[in-house]
Amino acid sequence: MKLELREITKKFGSFAANRDVSLTVEPGEIHCLLGENGAGKSTLMNVLYGLYRPTSGEILVDGEPVEFSGPSDALHRGIGMVHQHFMLVPVFTVAENVALGSETRKGVTLDLETTRRRIREISDQYGFAVDPDAVVEDLPVGVQQRVEIIKALVRDAQLLILDEPTAVLTPKETDELLAIMRQLKADGTSIVFISHKLREVREVSDVITVIRRGEVVGSVSPEASTSELAAMMVGREVSLTVDKQPAQVGEQTLVVEDLTVVGDNGVTLLDNLSLSVSQGEILAVAGVQGNGQVEFVEALLGLRKASGSIRLESQELVGRSVRQVLDAGVGFVPEDRSTDGLVGPFSVAENLVLDLYKDPRFHSGPSLKQKEIRANAEQRIKEFDIRTASAAAHASTLSGGNQQKIVVARELSRPLKLFVASQITRGVDVGSIEFIHDRIVAERDNGVPVIIVSTELDEVYGLADRIAVFFHGRLMGIVGPETPRETLGQMMAGATEEEVRSQGGLAHPGLQPPENSGTDSTDHDGDAVSNLPWEEQA
Repeated sequence: MKLELREITKKFGSFAANRDVSLTVEPGEIHCLLGENGAGKSTLMNVLYGLYRPTSGEILVDGEPVEFSGPSDALHRGIGMVHQHFMLVPVFTVAENVALGSETRKGVTLDLETTRRRIREISDQYGFAVDPDAVVEDLPVGVQQRVEIIKALVRDAQLLILDEPTAVLTPKETDELLAIMRQLKADGTSIVFISHKLREVREVSDVITVIRRGEVVGSVSPEASTSELAAMMVGREVSLTVDKQPAQVGEQTLVVEDLTVVGDNGVTLLDNLSLSVSQGEILAVAGVQGNGQVEFVEALLGLRKASGSIRLESQELVGRSVRQVLDAGVGFVPEDRSTDGLVGPFSVAENLVLDLYKDPRFHSGPSLKQKEIRANAEQRIKEFDIRTASAAAHASTLSGGNQQKIVVARELSRPLKLFVASQITRGVDVGSIEFIHDRIVAERDNGVPVIIVSTELDEVYGLADRIAVFFHGRLMGIVGPETPRETLGQMMAGATEEEVRSQGGLAHPGLQPPENSGTDSTDHDGDAVSNLPWEEQA
């Protein structure tokens, strides 16, 4: 299928989300639409998929002008879309989800057997390993995404739109998805790949079209360097490494001793974990996902029952409620912003005071001070460059990266004694990553102890003053950012600091950190870094 978009403009009132956008996707081509969060990428694809009517411009499929009044029209012309936030019914099976909207019947009953057969055929063809009778809510995120792709392929999609498909995937799941995309291309399927992750774009795309603030700024080949692509996205030179001075470490502020968390099934999730964080330093927690990082953060915030001790200055936090922990001066950015960080139907202004509404600045007796809440929102929107039509817009209407900025802005808008952030740049573009990293370093330089949990090793190396390595809920050791990646990989795979040291694996103090310590998985020449050894064990 050949797709052409000619001078597409989409306005919401006076706001132009897309302005005169033109691009062509050739048959069997992976065409990437690259841009910042809020650049208008998803809006453009929602126009193509029939969810929005364009204000002006036209769409051509194989040279023929078409108009879509809804997704069913787009599907009828062979265009399928996998949304960033999956359109699945969690309590339905895979087969039931795939059948929705195109149900076949045997008499008065649904013919799910035909759907099951098609799922097995597609699953076998692409190596999806998807069980048609599995309940969707029981499936990992990566498998749920494959269900979405199957939904499109069952309807004979010849062009597939993938909207930020790797935003919620682990590195291993991302590599598997890229392999699936290559196979789809080999079978003749055209793909529009919406992303802001430079390594993935360069690895899999045939053509890269960059969109900035709703307009196309150019198309380049995947041979373009990461620095060139980042500059096109943001409109300025972007640093792909974290710029920070050595930490000026102050008093020991947070002390965790013998912290133990036991799950409802009796399994020990955190095992006698002890560590400390001082004023003016960043402690990064590294580990393969699922090794106790989530439980550690939840215990710090009072979200999970724990034994042992967590002392912040003179206050004991174990046994405290979440409200009490926040009031003690803890700022928190959760890893899942849409579930734990925001209330989607609330406005941007309301979300910016979710944990501040008791502040006298924003309430008087039983009433909220709406004028002050709006003024606060306008200030934060400007300070954190939150791309939104207005402070009154629902948070759910913003791009994922701008939703993340709301959470970060809210938590860094009050005096803190400890800042905790989990996967703080997940689904965020390079320009916003640079901004968020700078804010974290500024917080550290203001004397606030910071804990960062990240599965991105480049981010860990770039931000950390010290690195705590977790494995199966245990602390393998705390090392410096000069530690070689191979050593960190051994510790993430279960070797203790002492075991690695005895084998000569730890770097000596004073060695420089690895060169590729930036925010994207690339070296300084813009070439992709090879898969890390522990990713195969994820």
